[in-house]
Amino acid sequence: MNAAPADQIRLLDVQALDVRLQQLAHKKKSLPEHAEIESLTKDLTQLRDLLVASTTEESDCAREQTKAEQDVDQVRQRAVRDQQRLDSGAVTSPKDLENLQREIASLAKRQGDLEDVVLEVMERRESAQERVAELTERVSSVQSKIDAATGRRDAAFGELDGETATVGKERAVVAGSVPADLLKLYDKLREKEGGVGAAKLYQRRCEGCRLELNITEVNEVKAASPDTVLRCENCRRILVRTSESGL
Repeated sequence: MNAAPADQIRLLDVQALDVRLQQLAHKKKSLPEHAEIESLTKDLTQLRDLLVASTTEESDCAREQTKAEQDVDQVRQRAVRDQQRLDSGAVTSPKDLENLQREIASLAKRQGDLEDVVLEVMERRESAQERVAELTERVSSVQSKIDAATGRRDAAFGELDGETATVGKERAVVAGSVPADLLKLYDKLREKEGGVGAAKLYQRRCEGCRLELNITEVNEVKAASPDTVLRCENCRRILVRTSESGL
């Protein structure tokens, strides 16, 4: 393949722009905010799971407390009715009086036991409420950190996308001035060789594979016409000659 020396040198400009586009893409992909957001999101998921569990526990305690308080109220009402019967004098049988007094005493004990249950449930509910409040605050704090990191990431995205668009337009202009067949070969090699399809020959060294040409290769390059599109014998990339080639 033949191409004017100026076209070959412009290919190096295309390569430089492609390298810059790769760098921008890599920078966008490797922003520190990505790892930060991922880590914080995992923390947030765990905290939300704990919050759901604590909220459920508090809700269960609330129902348990309501039931225990209802039990206390029922026993208290029963004891009040029995005490009223006792005080009214309507019960005159000694045996019935004894049974009534025994029941009142039993109800008093039962009420005391149930009130202890209420207190125990209230303590558990209070603990659950404190846990819910703590976790709610932590969830809010982590969410704020995620929002801040997301804002920084999006701002960086905006800058990188803007530069990428600018470089992309420049690349299109420069590539448009390169002969189609030469650009096609370059693009094919660039895809195959890790993003580098053309390299400068600098001081008898290929800047693509960083290997120095041997004397035979140097002589072949010297003998080649300036229009000849050369390929590195080692990496097979397009080898572009310049005033710095050391020939």
